[in-house]
Amino acid sequence: MGSIKLFESKKVRSEWNEQEQKWYFSVQDVIEALTDTVDVKDYIKKMKKRDARLNANWGTICPLVEMEAADGRRRKIQAADAKGLLRIIQSIPSPKAEPFKLWLAQVGSERLEEIENPELATQRTRELYKLKGYPDDWIEKRMRSIAIREELTGEWKNRGVKEQIEYSILTAEISKTTFGLTPSEYKKVKGLKSQNLRDHMNDLELIFSMLGEASTTAIVRTQNPKGFIENQKVARQGGAVAGKARKDLEAKTGQRVVSSENYLPNAPKRKQISKGKKK
Repeated sequence: MGSIKLFESKKVRSEWNEQEQKWYFSVQDVIEALTDTVDVKDYIKKMKKRDARLNANWGTICPLVEMEAADGRRRKIQAADAKGLLRIIQSIPSPKAEPFKLWLAQVGSERLEEIENPELATQRTRELYKLKGYPDDWIEKRMRSIAIREELTGEWKNRGVKEQIEYSILTAEISKTTFGLTPSEYKKVKGLKSQNLRDHMNDLELIFSMLGEASTTAIVRTQNPKGFIENQKVARQGGAVAGKARKDLEAKTGQRVVSSENYLPNAPKRKQISKGKKK
């Protein structure tokens, strides 16, 4: 999955290529971080014009890689690996270039460490959530939800489901039958854009999202569906298990599980959803 890395508080989108065993970084984000330009496209155009050799090899240095855009959707954008970025940096007269080189080296080193010892990745994720202000009990649920998600995507991969696009469709099926909302609809309820939806779920929302995906995994292992169409049917079945449990709880408590509030402590509160719109 894509991730956001920080360089001096600037967001730099990145994507790990498992086959090539290396990171790809958003060229647009890197140039913004190093130059503070307000028009990245114009800056790239001028940079390529003054550096003919870079311009001649631009397509090779900056292939299109699918990453999350500002609106939360995944699109193909210009990206480069560490070697390509170092070549681009040569054409950027910025005092921030040297620290960026060191930052790239650190990112690469950390990833190699995580490959050798996956527990390091889990530890760093926990530390990041703590820095953002999440309490320990929420972090443990979130970490468990990540593990359950990885188990499910692993089963999908083994059964011929194509990554990214089909994963997104199947996830939407589970969410729709669990909560009555697709992830994009859920984000609108919470007033989110590019933020990770589950990072803004409360305890119950996380628990039911885990139940939907864990149920789907269990059914997949029992029924052994092949390809996208068969797995789509199972995704609806798994989500329906969690959806029934959610409705039962709402009937007992008289309160909706889906909340329009963002869970992050001190986040601005939004108006609650009308009970008349329960799904």
